[in-house]
Amino acid sequence: MPKRFVVPASDFSELPRFPGDLELAEALTTAAQQLHDTATPHSTMRAAVRLAVGLLPGAEHAGISVLERGSGRSAVAWTDEVVRTAEASADGGGPESYWDHLWHAPVVQLADSETEDGGASLAGLGLRSALALRLRADKRRLTVLTVYARKPGVFDDAATRVGRLFTAHVSLALDSVTVREQLTEAMRTRDLIGQATGILMERLNIDAAEAFDSLVRASQRENVKLRDLARRIVDANNAT
Repeated sequence: MPKRFVVPASDFSELPRFPGDLELAEALTTAAQQLHDTATPHSTMRAAVRLAVGLLPGAEHAGISVLERGSGRSAVAWTDEVVRTAEASADGGGPESYWDHLWHAPVVQLADSETEDGGASLAGLGLRSALALRLRADKRRLTVLTVYARKPGVFDDAATRVGRLFTAHVSLALDSVTVREQLTEAMRTRDLIGQATGILMERLNIDAAEAFDSLVRASQRENVKLRDLARRIVDANNAT
């Protein structure tokens, strides 16, 4: 499973103390509840970009993208078409892009896209500031949440710390919904294979063990996943 970027407990005490601190805690709690109520990883990420704009100080737009080593970036969730264009920009993932630094650091800031390397495409879209935070990472893939603003120098240390708190919640919610989805798929696969085994038992007049072995051998012989072969058998039986 990809690494999570969990915020150390010490970072909570480092948050600036200001009148809205209680409101921030309540907002993060509400956001966490909304994230954990989502049904799929994609819906979790869609909720995350919407919530990021409301939570991170100065954020006007947000997007989530996946960075593949040697394959550039692809947008997976966004608040609007401007961000969708920014997330899929040609600069993303290139050697001159500020996103390239995310392979080495969990957080990257762009103070002004008009003056910093790798920001030309953002400047062309009217996006001057950006704050990118890793959600998941392994050796060849990063999942990144980025917030944007139309003014330069928007994202300070306070925004970064709030962003890290928020992305910790997002990362946990993604792990949770991914596990639920995998368990659901495993149950569906088990039921499907059980149906296919039952069909073979009836057709070939064999017991359950022989039917399952027959299914496994056919899967290996045809180089087809067991689940897909089982679905083919069940669909063919239902069509007759």
